[in-house]
Amino acid sequence: MDEPFQLTSPAFTDGGAIPERYTGRGENISPPLHIQGTPEGTDNLALIMHDPDAPNSDYLHWALWGISPDVTDVGEDQVPSGALQGTNSNGTAAYIGPLPPSGTHRYIFDLYALDAPLDLAEGAARADVMNAVGQHRIVHASLTGTVSAR
Repeated sequence: MDEPFQLTSPAFTDGGAIPERYTGRGENISPPLHIQGTPEGTDNLALIMHDPDAPNSDYLHWALWGISPDVTDVGEDQVPSGALQGTNSNGTAAYIGPLPPSGTHRYIFDLYALDAPLDLAEGAARADVMNAVGQHRIVHASLTGTVSAR
């Protein structure tokens, strides 16, 4: 039997607190991620990290696509070889760590297996990335971490 498509992190459990080093209060680096069960026929993977609890909108922290289907580990503070980054809600094509203004926010890492490459340039806008992902999505996995304001 094939293993299920899953996204996990050795740094935090699903629904658990994201360690401070990966937040805007810490080193502001992306956490390590582990991918398993990538389905047969996957051309590439896309990863979207967002905060649905942000005050004014669903805040985009990281958009990444063109990840090889052979990748099983995305190291801490790493962008896999050949992957491209989209523009986050802060206006940069990079990871931006969680820094909630109040309360406890959920940070969702959505991983998509895609059946074709996304015809997008580095720095593409979120709407363009999500539209392209929607056209080529095979399967989806997610991992949620939390961060609380001080």
